[in-house]
Amino acid sequence: MDHNRTFRQRFKNWRMSRPFWGATLSLLAGLIILYIPLQLLQIAFAPGNLAVIGLIFGGLIVLIGVLGFIFPNFHIVFGIVTIFLSILSIMGALGGFFIGTLLGIIGGSLSIAWKREIIYLPASNSGTDGSDSSLKEVAAGAVALDEASQH
Repeated sequence: MDHNRTFRQRFKNWRMSRPFWGATLSLLAGLIILYIPLQLLQIAFAPGNLAVIGLIFGGLIVLIGVLGFIFPNFHIVFGIVTIFLSILSIMGALGGFFIGTLLGIIGGSLSIAWKREIIYLPASNSGTDGSDSSLKEVAAGAVALDEASQH
């Protein structure tokens, strides 16, 4: 049971250290947008067919969703590109019956709005007057740094 609790805590720390819901919804939007062009794969490469655009845009949205998990520092760029490609996917894939477009816009917006928060907490082993505080990155669950060690 203790191992399960530590796994849950580690997953929560990992999830909080990146735009989890934005990347997850972007990944889901890309998969939904890819559904229609994959059904039309046999005729996708015919001249004048826009299903290739749906394949490209859906694949890029899936890639951006995965990269949102790996590189959380680029969350604003990934969010903007996700919204842009989701709207453009209406041309080539009907936006995944417009559900993929809607999920892509919401996921991109969540990616843009995500941010890490830094708060100051009292140190757990402060020695004398309790004025010693530690810096903790809430979103990432990073190891606390003492202010005294920064000088």
